[in-house]
Amino acid sequence: MLPCSDKGARNLEFERVKMKLADKRDYYEILGVNKNSSEDEIKKAYRRLAKKYHPDLNPGDKESEQKFKEVNEAYDVLSDQSKRSKYDQFGHAGTDPNYGAGGYSYYSESPFGSDIDLGDIFGSFFGGFGGARTRPNSRVRGSDIEMTVNISFLEAAKGCTRKIAYERIESCDKCSGTGAKPGTSPKTCAACGGKGQIVMNQRTPFGIMQTSRTCERCGGTGKTIEIPCGRCGGQGRVRAKTEIEVNIPAGVSSKQILNVAGKGNAGKNGAEPGDLHLYINVAPHSIFKRRDYDVWCDIPITFSQAALGADIIVPTIEGKVECHVREGTQNGDVFKLKGKGIPKLHGRGNGDQFVKVHIEVPKNLTSVQQKALKEFENTLTEKNYQKRKSFFDRIKELFEG
Repeated sequence: MLPCSDKGARNLEFERVKMKLADKRDYYEILGVNKNSSEDEIKKAYRRLAKKYHPDLNPGDKESEQKFKEVNEAYDVLSDQSKRSKYDQFGHAGTDPNYGAGGYSYYSESPFGSDIDLGDIFGSFFGGFGGARTRPNSRVRGSDIEMTVNISFLEAAKGCTRKIAYERIESCDKCSGTGAKPGTSPKTCAACGGKGQIVMNQRTPFGIMQTSRTCERCGGTGKTIEIPCGRCGGQGRVRAKTEIEVNIPAGVSSKQILNVAGKGNAGKNGAEPGDLHLYINVAPHSIFKRRDYDVWCDIPITFSQAALGADIIVPTIEGKVECHVREGTQNGDVFKLKGKGIPKLHGRGNGDQFVKVHIEVPKNLTSVQQKALKEFENTLTEKNYQKRKSFFDRIKELFEG
């Protein structure tokens, strides 16, 4: 309890925190789900938004960075059944450790001449009659892990297998997650009888109220460990390096997220582990560019090849193919190689490849070559230059009316 002289300052602090919480956005609104959404729906919404606003995919974007933080904060609460239940009852106050029913002590003078902790009273009303309570010994799903995987253009197009090395929290293999030295086992806490909480009665202006506190002896687990495990120190979980092999499917692109279920951090008290989220980053290619599932590339050809037509070699993601350039091909013309693009992710067929032709004008001509080119040019007429003829016809119309 605070002395009476500190009550005014404490209550002012209470109002400050209250106003701060009032400005926070609704967690369901942030994730774009409703209060009846399932865990899977919340998880899917989180993954979609985390991908959209992830700092690695939006470098230097402060707005995306702030939204990414909001999305993670909302998911941290709504993915935890205990936190979500308190949030549904008390709003943001239910998840803030320094406020209202979540634990903020708002002191007031009681008729009995002593200070009363209204935070405890609120807990009695809303948590003491069948409402949700935070149980430290409850099963809590493990947190997810996020990593970026860099792959080449062709690896993304064809698919590949990658070994991913990272650190995660795992169940201690020495004590099988119990936290107790092998050969021993945790005992039921004598102080709380295995409930993890101590129930107390408190006199308030409303009568005798029953409140509960986390058991200090067992830390809320309901179990005490006489001889802790030497590896995990009684925690039941350890941080360890691990390596897994991941199949990256053909057709993935940058900014996509590959989810590896169950490869995140271990859960608490035997709960399921989290997932591993792999953010795909595809390196640019020196020849190919990707547009959706289509591949584009530029091919230089000679003036003679464009004028006379020719068979040329074109690179594709599957290797070289021979293509025919038609007679009279113009600079910038595009032709299509059907089905030579990127495999469609989780679908059937491939995109196409589009080849853009660039006619290279020869340089460093010798005097003999220059003479031959001039003689050749003198043999040409307007019939040979259709675009040139059309252009000058339009100029003539412009100035001669």
